[in-house]
Amino acid sequence: MPASTSGQEVALGDSRAPTSAGASSGESLSPTRVALDVVPLRHPGRWAATAAVAVLAVAVVVSLVTNARFQWGIVGDYLFSKPILDGVRLTLLLTVVAQTIGIVVGVGLAVMRLSPNPILARAAWGYIWFFRGTPLLVQLIFWYNLSALYPTMSFGIPFGPTFVSGNANDIITPFAVAILGLGLNEGAYTAEIVRGGISGVDRGQSEAAKALGITHTQTLRRIVLPQAMRLIVPPIGNQTILMLKTTSLVSVLALADLLYAAQAIYARTFQTVPLLIVVSLWYLAITSVLTVGQHFLERHFSYGLDRRAIVPFRQRWANNVTKFRPRRPVQNSKDVSEGA
Repeated sequence: MPASTSGQEVALGDSRAPTSAGASSGESLSPTRVALDVVPLRHPGRWAATAAVAVLAVAVVVSLVTNARFQWGIVGDYLFSKPILDGVRLTLLLTVVAQTIGIVVGVGLAVMRLSPNPILARAAWGYIWFFRGTPLLVQLIFWYNLSALYPTMSFGIPFGPTFVSGNANDIITPFAVAILGLGLNEGAYTAEIVRGGISGVDRGQSEAAKALGITHTQTLRRIVLPQAMRLIVPPIGNQTILMLKTTSLVSVLALADLLYAAQAIYARTFQTVPLLIVVSLWYLAITSVLTVGQHFLERHFSYGLDRRAIVPFRQRWANNVTKFRPRRPVQNSKDVSEGA
């Protein structure tokens, strides 16, 4: 007989009951397919948190729009001014050059760390230990005052002839100090990233290459590193974005990067907050571009994986920003049968 439970109509068939008064006792009823409304679990805490975040976001937007002390007109005046654009160009140049040096140095150090030669491995470990263990700002100031230790710098064969010699103050310029400090420091962190990526490749790949007579260098360049790139690219992308923001430290060297250009302006006009907003907007814009580039670079090195599992950037952006759809009840069907 039909039975109603919690608003759901469920029909049960008795396998022993005859279909009619004259039916034989061996006849049985077949199971009845019943449509069930599956209601998702409610999460009132999530809705409360969403409402709190929405209220906070509205309050922040209202404050940004109504507070005249932000001086958005001045922000617009200086956003594309010549000193600021010159600082942006220098910041981008420092980021590209220092990150390139860091990647080259890091790959070399990672190969040394994994070398069976204990001297090379320990030398690389000492380099990484020193540059990761001291603050970058201290390193920049140290390189800037290197002429106090070596007034004259020369390049040549150790304990042999000298090829080039000159005054340290002429060689170690603020730009050279920035490149040297940022690049060498980044090389220590990149080395650990590359070493972790190489170690993440199955050892059987190298053993199979050795069995085929492929040299160690060829194995590393053609087999191991291409597979390790899938593990290396995401943290390297993060380090590149971090390098972009770390370049602001060179302002202590009186190098006219983005932050120093803004400081030079608000030191005259005393409009500190609008100029800092200009700097933040430029950093946010460049970081957004680098984030998009990192996404496509990760997709490029994701060969060998299920491409269907990789969400395109536009779809992921739409899902995170523009789409908010609550769960809907799912219609499900289930075979329900009961035997006495």
